[in-house]
Amino acid sequence: MRSTIHSLLLRFAVITAGSLMAGAGMTQDMGQDPAFRSYLESLRPKATAMGIRPATLDSVFPTLTPNPRVVQLDQSQPGGGAYSPIPNFEPYRRQHVDAARISRGRTAYLANRARLSRIEAETGVPEEIMVAIYGHETNYGSYVGDFDLIRSLATLSYEGRRRSLFEPELLATLKMLDNGVSRSRLVGSWAGATGYPQFLPSVYLRLGKDGDGDGRIDIWNSEADALASIANYFVNAGWRRGQPWGVAVSVPATFDRASVAARTTPARCPRVFNRHSRWLSMAEWRSRGIMASGGSWPADGVMATLLEPDGPGKTAYLLTSNYRAILDYNCSNFYALSVGLLADAVRQ
Repeated sequence: MRSTIHSLLLRFAVITAGSLMAGAGMTQDMGQDPAFRSYLESLRPKATAMGIRPATLDSVFPTLTPNPRVVQLDQSQPGGGAYSPIPNFEPYRRQHVDAARISRGRTAYLANRARLSRIEAETGVPEEIMVAIYGHETNYGSYVGDFDLIRSLATLSYEGRRRSLFEPELLATLKMLDNGVSRSRLVGSWAGATGYPQFLPSVYLRLGKDGDGDGRIDIWNSEADALASIANYFVNAGWRRGQPWGVAVSVPATFDRASVAARTTPARCPRVFNRHSRWLSMAEWRSRGIMASGGSWPADGVMATLLEPDGPGKTAYLLTSNYRAILDYNCSNFYALSVGLLADAVRQ
């Protein structure tokens, strides 16, 4: 990291002790940071190029101050080098595909069947996948975060460590405000995810859908809009209609793993994709002694990779291209597996 939290706090020394408030994290009596003000003003040409009105910038820029809590949270994110140990999946599965989350998922599933059925018919994205994402991201809308998005993203962009990531999201949030989204709705995680699906602002602008036909895309209060937007995300990520995300399998003790090792180096998420085998058809996997642990076996021509998240002798998974669509939402094998397993449990 180019600058430590201590140096950043020195830059923010005008902040008075105890000035942090609950909720959106707004502060009082923070004074003016000339460098921060200068950075905000430097965004005007980019904002103008996006069609954001000067009046919108004039109304919001004076209200912004850096939020040191956001910087602290960003700097405390766990790392993990290419060769650091990866824990077992089973403890994560027990925590994220637990009885309470399954029960609440089934309630949300039944309450939304009419709209879910319609969205699946339109998009091919299974009803239960939409519900599982909803459940994983915000526990079915029970917690969506309470950070002021514009302030958080302005802080992270100004800090500069990951400006290439956060500045476009700050501009997208300003565009949302300019489009008429209320500032009071622009809250979420410290890193900018918002609404029931926890979309980044740029994703909301690109893929948000009006699911209830009221002419607005309200992913903060409308389950119909949130579920339609999740489905639209998966359509954009390449979801294939009628194909499962994967299937739990058992691997014979004599299985030759070297013969199915991947032959290419992944350019994206190497810690995720390096754990996968190369692609083989379901017929080829079956010919090598792989057996389904339960559920239906996909069609012979469906291509899949093998993942053994807890190592040999434990439950393994054959994963289709639709699993990759889940990884597009969050590039983590643990996340994607638990979404698929929660979806299956909700549908039962």
